[in-house]
Amino acid sequence: MKVVIGSDHAGFELKVAMGDLLRSLGHDALDVGAFNENPSDYPDFAEAVGRAVLDHRAERGVLICGSGVGASVAANKLPGIRAGMCHDTYSAHQGVEHDDINVLVLGSRVIGVKLAEDLVKAFLAAKFTSEERHMRRLGKVKALEAKFAAGLKQ
Repeated sequence: MKVVIGSDHAGFELKVAMGDLLRSLGHDALDVGAFNENPSDYPDFAEAVGRAVLDHRAERGVLICGSGVGASVAANKLPGIRAGMCHDTYSAHQGVEHDDINVLVLGSRVIGVKLAEDLVKAFLAAKFTSEERHMRRLGKVKALEAKFAAGLKQ
């Protein structure tokens, strides 16, 4: 699978480790930065990861910042991105299976490397179930997104 990976400075070290993991598992890792630990802004990397998914340069994304919160908020501003911040394996696979998340967000100051590896593996192994109830709910999420994108904040 082609996976885009990005982080701000706070997530840089964990991003490097997750890139190594992806490659060791046979995935193609597209690294969109940061490329060092110099101060940087998570919205820039949320956009880069999200655009790579939306442009079909990657099937899924892994995005990392210090807490995971800011990067998750920023990534979810891109129409078509469904980013889930997960710090447990259940959420990492269930987010894909039920909610069709396409970006996994991790907090490097919240979890360690071994847990992050388990989360990435669970996220990438999961498939959207396409069950009627999940399709219905995803349709409602997409309708909300379209409504607000059209400026109809009703």
